[in-house]
This record gives sequence, structure tokens and C-alpha cells, in this order.
Amino acid sequence: MDLRGKKIGVCMTGSFCTFEKVIPQLKKLSDLGADLLPIMSENAYSWDTKFGPAKKWRDILEQITREKIIHTIIGAEPIGPGKLLDVVVVAPATGNTISALANGITDGPVLMACKAQWRNNCPVVLAISTNDGLGICAKNIGILHDKQNTYMVPYGQDLPYKKEKSLVAHFEYIPDTIMTALDNKQLQPILVPHVQINQ
Repeated sequence: MDLRGKKIGVCMTGSFCTFEKVIPQLKKLSDLGADLLPIMSENAYSWDTKFGPAKKWRDILEQITREKIIHTIIGAEPIGPGKLLDVVVVAPATGNTISALANGITDGPVLMACKAQWRNNCPVVLAISTNDGLGICAKNIGILHDKQNTYMVPYGQDLPYKKEKSLVAHFEYIPDTIMTALDNKQLQPILVPHVQINQ
């Protein structure tokens, strides 16, 4: 797998519990030769949580990408007209982000980056992480499955016996999903269980 010369926007939104799983995949993208542009939602950029202070995650992301984080709509706006990126990956992509994307809302930097990619007929890769993926967010996920130039990192139910509507991406498939998206293909299978079926 070779991503040398590819410019990838790496967007993080506020599913803080998944950051530890996402970060190694971003490091892998860098190791594969990609040029990474970091973008964070306003919440991901600024909130301190039980999973760590915001500065910790900002520092890690800037260390991996060797770039300053875009965290405002104004900062993300040049991505479209400048045709700055080959692909954008949103990992994690919260239910809020998914719902906004499905309904054409552009009120944050990550949403602006995705809109820019679609405007330029370029791929957007989404790594879902939401507690209501099989609830009210399901219709929005469905809309995005059917949207041109949108690709899903394979996902499944993470804790079906405790959080029956929760969906989470298999973040380890981020590099492979990006590679296939760059060829205008969806990595298959999309639905992959996290746990064994309870017989």
C-alpha cells in the first residue's frame, strides 16, 4: 500500500472514546507516505473529557501531521476552491456529524471540508461512531451510503447487548478504505460484526 503524494484531510469529531483507536491509523497513513491536513470539529478541538484534555489530542494530531489544526469554518473554506485534498476521512464521525452531512448542514470545519470534497467530485470517507446508528441516525447513514463520492469504513455493532443501537467503525480498515475510495470503490464487506452472535 502506497499513499505517497496523496493529500488527505484527517478530520476528528467528538466521539472522544474512540480517539485512542483512530490515532494509530492516522500514524499509519503518515507512514504510508500521505501528506495529512488535520481538521477538528470545534468540540473535538476544545473539550476536555475523561478521555484526556483537548490539548493532548491536539498535540498528538499536530505531531503526526506536522501541520497546524484547522478548527474553524474560515480555516476550512479554502479547501474547496483551492482543490487542496485528494480525499477527506472523518474518523470518528459522530451521529451529529453524519446527520449534518446527510442534511446539507455546513456549520463547522469538518462539515465544510466534506462539502468541499463533494464540490470537487472527490471522495469522503466516514468512520462511524454513534450510539444511535440503528436509531434515529439510521436514516442519515442510509442517505450517505447512497451519496456519490461517499465511502464507509466497515462498521458493526460494538456492544449490542448493552447499547443495542450503537454502531462503530473498524478503524483498522481506514487505510484500506481510503485506498479503494481513491479508485472510486467501496471496500467490502461494509457490515462486519464486532462480536460473535449470541447463540
